[in-house]
Amino acid sequence: MSDDDGSRGVISPADRRRPSVRWTLRISQPVILAAVAIAGLGPILWTVKGALSPTQEILKDPLRLWPSVLQWGNLPTAWENLRLGRYLLNTAVLVGGSWFFQLLVATCGAYALSVLRPRYGRVVYYAVLATLFIPGTTSLVALYLVVLHLPLTGVSIANTPWAVWLPAGAHAFNVLIMKQFFDSLPRELHEAAQVDGAGPWRLFWQIVMPMSGPIVAVVSLLAVMSAWKEFLWPMIVISDPDAQPLSVALPRLAETTQQNQVIAGMLITIIPPLLLYLVFQRHIVRGIGFTGLKG
Repeated sequence: MSDDDGSRGVISPADRRRPSVRWTLRISQPVILAAVAIAGLGPILWTVKGALSPTQEILKDPLRLWPSVLQWGNLPTAWENLRLGRYLLNTAVLVGGSWFFQLLVATCGAYALSVLRPRYGRVVYYAVLATLFIPGTTSLVALYLVVLHLPLTGVSIANTPWAVWLPAGAHAFNVLIMKQFFDSLPRELHEAAQVDGAGPWRLFWQIVMPMSGPIVAVVSLLAVMSAWKEFLWPMIVISDPDAQPLSVALPRLAETTQQNQVIAGMLITIIPPLLLYLVFQRHIVRGIGFTGLKG
């Protein structure tokens, strides 16, 4: 391997040929890979084990690698006793609306900043960027007051899905990574379409969006993951127990339910986003590669 083949790294090819470096890499790389796999898969495997274990065994030996007796009946029992079907439906409604509004704001906002480029676009861009440095908890009180009395109308949307959907749309990070992707698109296509008489909406729907499948997949995954695991805000604005999502309902039900059934409910909860990632993994990885997103 030559030094000018474009495969430069922290360790040079000359160092890799040294026996001490070569053996260090052969030992350290599998160890690091195993540690990462344990850190990533460990919680999921423990959840599977806890969902199939007796409650007394979980309490006596929580670090046991595998249950002594597999209790597959914990899953249907938890589904029925915890009313997981109802809470899964609530979660799907909240996640679907949050995904739609996040994608709508991200695509339209990024399109305006990257393609249309209004006069004060740079000021708006830095204002959006500045919101990333504001902790979300500092604005909870103000946001809750807005939900209780919407500006101009004075209508309260508390205890409705709108109280979760609309604030979810104001997600600055999605706008920024979408803008970064739009900036990478060749402007010659935009200019050629405008010469052919394409207006802003036609340019958006027929030129920009058909080329943005990878980044749409990334933003969609980020939106679904953030909405699926959201706990604090839905707990504040949705006080009706029958309308709460799984992330809020499970901790409340854990106070009066056997622990193995609660863990079984947690296992059922993590299956949908896991399947979503596995199905769209190729598009997501491709989109991350386009945006240069790290970590």
